[in-house]
Amino acid sequence: MSHPPDLFLAIAPLTAAQDYPAPALYTVATPIGNLADITLRALHVLQLADTVACEDTRHGAALLRAYGLHKPLLALHQHNEHEATALVRQRLQAGQRVAYVSDAGTPGISDPGARLCATALHEGWRVVPIPGPSSVTALLGACGALAQDAGFVFVGFLPTKAAARAQAIEALAHDTRGGVILEAPHRMAALAEALQPLGSRPISVGRELTKRFETLATMPCQDLATWLAQSQPSRGEWVLALHAMPAGEAPAAAAWPPQATRLMDALHNQLGPSDVARVVAQVYEVPRAQAYDAVRQRRARD
Repeated sequence: MSHPPDLFLAIAPLTAAQDYPAPALYTVATPIGNLADITLRALHVLQLADTVACEDTRHGAALLRAYGLHKPLLALHQHNEHEATALVRQRLQAGQRVAYVSDAGTPGISDPGARLCATALHEGWRVVPIPGPSSVTALLGACGALAQDAGFVFVGFLPTKAAARAQAIEALAHDTRGGVILEAPHRMAALAEALQPLGSRPISVGRELTKRFETLATMPCQDLATWLAQSQPSRGEWVLALHAMPAGEAPAAAAWPPQATRLMDALHNQLGPSDVARVVAQVYEVPRAQAYDAVRQRRARD
């Protein structure tokens, strides 16, 4: 897709209500999949930019070509953000407009860019946000996960280690707000298994959002693993929305059987906390989050 030059002439009057100063750093949100989702202001800023810093210069170059743009590129990703920020600083000192784009969505939201913006602001440079597509708001707006006054917590990517991930999910189980989780496709099976303790609480999943094979589905957390095993594989990241609890409803704690404590003590030196919680939850049919909490309290007393 290559846009004719007169498209940018048509965009210019629509963007005239705001100044686009130089030097300045512009954080530009880009499509999460569908190239048609680029905003007119994003195109305007990318055309004005003297340098475009990119999470991946190959991806950034392809993105610019899609809109008929060609700009000097600078790589700035999670492994070089400190060094690349110094290069951006040099360009700002030279009076340039520098646009920063991550691979998809808004820079600094589970993507590189936060350190760059913090440094620029600390040193007194102007930082101009150019908002746009977001997998978070796309899913939340379409799945009905939030009551009007519920609010939500942005979790992002959960820890990859099982124990830390289980602890994070336990915290979500005791939070009445909705929660948004991001996950890579190769870790979705482990995440679905870890969410089992949340039982019947609804969760919505978004896969390939804005793309040809877009999928949105809602189900109880306890059914996610089965649904995932029956679904088609996905190359892109997933976004999940844990539904908020209805107003006035609090996480219910099941009655704790005394026998569960004895089993927990018997397994104390044999298995890790997550495995002990899983066994106790299965044998005595108590929520896994509750069992995990009991295991942690037991170990804290040692």
